[in-house]
Amino acid sequence: MSIPRWRGQRSVWAGVSLFVLLTAAASAQQTDALPAGATQLDRLVIQRGATVGAGTGTVGELPVAYSGGQIATGTTLGALGNRPVIDTPFSVTGYTQDLIEAQQARTIGDVVLNDPSVRNDASPFSERDAFFIRGFSVTNLDTGYDGLFYLVNPRRSFLEGIERVEILKGPSALVNGGVGRIGGTINLIPKRGTDEPLTRVTVGYNSDSQFGTHLDFGRRFGEQNEWGIRFNGSYRNGDTAYDHNTAELGVLALGLDYRGERLRASLDLNHSTQNIDAPTSLFNAAAPGIEIPGAPNGKINLSSPFEYHDSHHNMIASRVEFDILPTTTIYAAGGMSRYREDFLSSSHRIINPDGTAESTLAIQPQQIQGFSGEIGVRSQFDTGPVRHQLSVSLSRSLNENYRGGFAPGSVRLPGTYLNNIYNPVFLPNGSVDIASLPTSDDLPLFASLLSTSFAVSDTMSFFDDRFHLTLGGRYQAMTSESFNTRPDRGPLGVQNYFYEDGRFSPAVAAAFNVTDAFTVYGNYVEALTEGPIAPAAATNSGEIFAPLVNTQREIGFKYDTGAVLLTAALFEIEQPNGYTIPGGAFGLNGLQVNRGIELTASGEPMEGLRLLGGLTLMDARLASTANGTFDGNLVPGVPQVALSLYGEYDLPFITEGLSVNGRMIYGGSTYYDQANTQKIEDWTRFDVGVGYKTEGPHGKPVEFKAAIENVFDQSYWASSARGFLAAGAPRTFKVSASVEF
Repeated sequence: MSIPRWRGQRSVWAGVSLFVLLTAAASAQQTDALPAGATQLDRLVIQRGATVGAGTGTVGELPVAYSGGQIATGTTLGALGNRPVIDTPFSVTGYTQDLIEAQQARTIGDVVLNDPSVRNDASPFSERDAFFIRGFSVTNLDTGYDGLFYLVNPRRSFLEGIERVEILKGPSALVNGGVGRIGGTINLIPKRGTDEPLTRVTVGYNSDSQFGTHLDFGRRFGEQNEWGIRFNGSYRNGDTAYDHNTAELGVLALGLDYRGERLRASLDLNHSTQNIDAPTSLFNAAAPGIEIPGAPNGKINLSSPFEYHDSHHNMIASRVEFDILPTTTIYAAGGMSRYREDFLSSSHRIINPDGTAESTLAIQPQQIQGFSGEIGVRSQFDTGPVRHQLSVSLSRSLNENYRGGFAPGSVRLPGTYLNNIYNPVFLPNGSVDIASLPTSDDLPLFASLLSTSFAVSDTMSFFDDRFHLTLGGRYQAMTSESFNTRPDRGPLGVQNYFYEDGRFSPAVAAAFNVTDAFTVYGNYVEALTEGPIAPAAATNSGEIFAPLVNTQREIGFKYDTGAVLLTAALFEIEQPNGYTIPGGAFGLNGLQVNRGIELTASGEPMEGLRLLGGLTLMDARLASTANGTFDGNLVPGVPQVALSLYGEYDLPFITEGLSVNGRMIYGGSTYYDQANTQKIEDWTRFDVGVGYKTEGPHGKPVEFKAAIENVFDQSYWASSARGFLAAGAPRTFKVSASVEF
């Protein structure tokens, strides 16, 4: 059955209208509208052992921070609502604003380094963040914003307007309406108006000469502080630690919200502009069969100074939820976004162990549009001794990519030229007539992905709420299309690929509270994800494959000492594996099976000492490959050992408000190719920092921070995933000062 195309505007503006209309009538909502004798549930602040109410919590107070303040006691699990971490039968973490500020993090790529199962596979000096979670690719396009997908900047999410960064590891089909990825999902929780008036100005400096300013303004109004506003604006510009690389960034984020007795609503508007001169490319590779040379120093830039990447992103999102009964909530949300990028950038292919490389310039202006919406109901009720938390939701999301529209021969670019990763060769200025290059205006539709899904789940609690069993699943229907965008290949807009299919993905999860502090859990989850696209190097370049069925099995435990939260997880994930046969076509030629153990710890084991981090041991193997050629080999780009350790220590014996911090990040060796003949060496990075908090003459907080990342200026390949090489950043200095008024 054909699925009608949907572009989301009606749903989005319906959500905005609901926000305006319902909040306008909110003053009429009184507690006496509840049934006689009823008690309003604590929907929003979730701690260990608390009863989960009907609300999502994303438009109200968030779950409180855990001991040490670096992670939250609960996270938002999409259709399942807010759940305490210790009762959740999945691996989840919510990183707080305190951690973001302590580490002077600017993008989610900085935050996820704290999780050993999450690694960046793009250079910080490129235009994007991209991740590997549990050994599977997760692009920034797959990041959720307040539970909605295809809305965030598809290249890089900035943190000026973000309160928390949440990570759910493993397939997320049960809880999220987006297509998502099998390895995991990152969700961003926006900042909301603060009960205490907030006006904070932060100025910062990053080496080599990048300066920035950030304003964070929050207020609440009304007799019960029901109306909230939060505005964040920042601008930074200057040279980075990467040779002749300059980055200019402007971010605006406005959040409005209403918190009433029975009604909660929010409206978010976001904008970002990122302009980069001489960016590094994501698509740096190595020729088959050669020994991979050691990584160059992180300062070395192979891009010519006239190369650039300019982008703009705009987003609107709204969410409304209403308690029709004390234990039943209905909700609706919607949003849309548009992203544009223009660039001229080189990629480099290493062809000799001495560092000789072939460099090629390319352009590909494009627009990416996203639309997302969901409606649902969440209810809590009892049947005898069993407590139920029932969730039913319907969601729809659309991602559209506009690109091309010009014949390759119509753009005059220099041909491939020899370079060296240790001694770069730069093209002279004027090598490209930049003014004649096509831009991202009025591009034809290249590809679209429409996902419609219906989810239902019931979490049943037995034995005085000690055993929690979740049964459910999501029916996902996907429509993938691609269109001709090259005039030399025929009329523009002609459909050259269409695929439509649907499937129900079941999920079973259970958690047992052995004691109030110790929980064991397990889950089996299936997910349907979009099929891969054949890369440019393949003979069937551009072919889109059918959606993939993925599975996960996981068991683990969580132990809350009251001061430290300890977790352990053992998992197995299977996904059909796509790769290009040398000199031939790209196809689903095998299976990727990732088995791993995750050990994490977070909290404040002693007063003034805060710890966060963990260890991941991974065995990612290829199976069922063509003719069994690579069966049993390690999956390229996935380290067998990864470690992240971060700590903060207060020094009151020197002076009150002074603290030091440090972080160690380790990535084990990997293989670059499926034959496991090209090896990438392991690496270790150390960061150190210091912070000082005091009061200004006006009695408001003043805070100073300084940090050095990659203290020993280690040269290393930070990632070899997806057939690309990304060098780690060099030694980088960061300082900032924040003042509240």
